Parts: sequence; structure tokens; C-alpha cells
Amino acid sequence: MPKISVEIPQELLDDLDDHVGDDGKFVNRSDAIRSSIRKNLDILDEIDKRHDRLEDQE
Repeated sequence: MPKISVEIPQELLDDLDDHVGDDGKFVNRSDAIRSSIRKNLDILDEIDKRHDRLEDQE
């Protein structure tokens, strides 16, 4: 799996960390970020679908 480096404001990391770990929804930051990206891509696909911008992926 490729690794990337991104700059993230501290306030976003602090909020993210509230959801990571033993008491959180995600096991680590990477898991949380991957899940967030997937969810956002699904949302963008839905928007594109409503505006007839999706190409058939057959």
C-alpha cells in the first residue's frame, strides 16, 4: 500500500484522535483517514450520479 505525507492542522488531528484508540471507533489514524476518504469518495460519487457526471464502469 502506498504511503503519503500530508499536512493536517492540529485541531483536526486533535478531533481525529478523539475517535482513535481502545475507546474509539478506529484502531489508528491511518484507519480513520482511509475510512474518511472512502466515505467522502462515496458522497462525491452520489453527487456526480445526481448530476449525470459518472461514467459507466463496466
